[in-house]
Amino acid sequence: MGPGPINADPRVTRAMSAALVGQYDPWMTDSMNQTMSLYREVFRTANEWTFLVDGTSRAGIEAALVSLVEPGETVLVPVFGRFGLLLKEIGERIGARVVTVEVEWGQVFDAARLEDAIRAEKPAVVAVVQGDTSTTMNQPLEELGAICDRHGALLYVDVTASLGGNRLETDAWGLDAVTAGLQKCLAGPSGSAPITLSEAAVAKIRSRRHVEAGIADGSSAGPGPVIRSNYFDLAQIMDYWGPQRLNHHTEATTMLYGARECARLLVEEGMDAAVARHALHGQAMAAGLRAMGLELFGDQQHRMNNVIAVKIPDGIDGDAVRSGLLSDYGVEIGTSFGPLHGVVWRIGVMGYNARREAVLTTLSVLESALRTAGVPVVSGGGTGAALEFYQEAA
Repeated sequence: MGPGPINADPRVTRAMSAALVGQYDPWMTDSMNQTMSLYREVFRTANEWTFLVDGTSRAGIEAALVSLVEPGETVLVPVFGRFGLLLKEIGERIGARVVTVEVEWGQVFDAARLEDAIRAEKPAVVAVVQGDTSTTMNQPLEELGAICDRHGALLYVDVTASLGGNRLETDAWGLDAVTAGLQKCLAGPSGSAPITLSEAAVAKIRSRRHVEAGIADGSSAGPGPVIRSNYFDLAQIMDYWGPQRLNHHTEATTMLYGARECARLLVEEGMDAAVARHALHGQAMAAGLRAMGLELFGDQQHRMNNVIAVKIPDGIDGDAVRSGLLSDYGVEIGTSFGPLHGVVWRIGVMGYNARREAVLTTLSVLESALRTAGVPVVSGGGTGAALEFYQEAA
């Protein structure tokens, strides 16, 4: 019950036990096509280039940035937690001029401030996190795509922690590149990074296209500078996922099966229903935590549905409580990073664990652990408040 990874849905782990096949077996290529189609529904997009990057969610982030950003170009990164700082670091490593705007951790940006920064810096790419688990905040994106379009910038969004549990409208909001991971609201294991690219993003990437000498097919290279990674070269990965099937790497078959099942689960449920489920159980958890006398961290109007930061009560060892929860009850929660390490616990309600019994069990054992640590807690207060919330919601 931490900020991710979470327990995978049993359907996903069963799918991952299917037999391996060759990378050009018709079953394999059909599975790739099915996966592309399913993730178009998950991302809410008609983008042709919607596929997987083999690797954890960070592989998708790095592939997007190294393929979209040419050395020397300006990238604007709004920072409101740890993962904005990650985008800054990756941008610097690939030779970009990175400019940041920052707000206090626990807050988000308003659109006017971001437009002022974009107008002043004239970035080629704006790179932003939607839901930053380090602070649990969910950055509003509805206006940002149009702002970037007005000023000639591409918009990249990391939705690793938010996709499936919070509203995301890739096409309606004008997002150019979006990457995710499986280990949070998608109810799978870490190891595959879904990605979707707009026509404008594809054009930028194709301008930097390069084909390895050993598999050159006679097609022309792009006029732009070569993408500075072979493995994360999205132009080459698109050639592999597209009708050319031009070999790049060996597709991670087991992860493909798992990623496909993650998407199938969400599409069967319906994206609006999945977001509503995460909101319901996240709000029930928040109600229970408040009823135990705990203070929630950050701007609650802009908190992600699927993870809650709660301030650790004064005078207790937060890490010791977390250790006891895990060893005594088999329940894991998280702390945070940087200035919030040891200041807050982060409790996730996401994916397979966004369900009533998981919420009530977590509240019950946390109450017991707090009482053991000497925190005065009303017996049954947390679970009682959550149950009342569920009753009212019903």
